[in-house]
Amino acid sequence: MTLTDLILWPGTKICERMGVDPEADAGLIRSMMNMIVYLCVLLTIVWIVVG
Repeated sequence: MTLTDLILWPGTKICERMGVDPEADAGLIRSMMNMIVYLCVLLTIVWIVVG
């Protein structure tokens, strides 16, 4: 497993659970899911550090 596969893993698994091909539409749905997951993770970290 490469670093790229690890970074894209959350979006790939979410798309598979939704029944969407992660490679379809140039991976835009997978990218959106990854952005949502990483946004939540990073915001939580920021709130912990700042708060």
